[in-house]
Amino acid sequence: MRWLAFPLLVLLAVFALIWLFAGQDDSPGRTSLFEVTDVAEGKTLYATNCAVCHGANLEGQENWRTPGEDGRLLAPPHDESGHTWHHGDKLLFDYTKLGGKALMAQQGVEFDSGMPGFGDQLTDAEIRNVLAYIKSTWPERVQAVQAERSAAETQ
Repeated sequence: MRWLAFPLLVLLAVFALIWLFAGQDDSPGRTSLFEVTDVAEGKTLYATNCAVCHGANLEGQENWRTPGEDGRLLAPPHDESGHTWHHGDKLLFDYTKLGGKALMAQQGVEFDSGMPGFGDQLTDAEIRNVLAYIKSTWPERVQAVQAERSAAETQ
């Protein structure tokens, strides 16, 4: 009977932690109890994978609202002057992982934004880290609006 005591205590401790941290998802770097992000890694990954199009300072390409010669829109800024923060976390994650064309095709829309999918190059955790870095650069008011849009996606 004593051999049951330790596993039972561990199980109770896990439940206590879940109860303790339930609803604490608004802390920096935490998107859910079991999903912690690494903003520093996200910054490095952004520089390696995203900055070539979206700019080292998240500024996007010049005239990003105007289609290029191939009909695709240029890379938008990811700072507060762009529209990235207008979208919830799920859409941003899916867009980054799948790419614009594939995600739109899932919605029955034929549109190629030019955004490639990074699901073959980055893990889900790395994509979340890149997004966490981008979001960390936004002013608090922008972060708050984007957080509301993310919450609305899950309802």
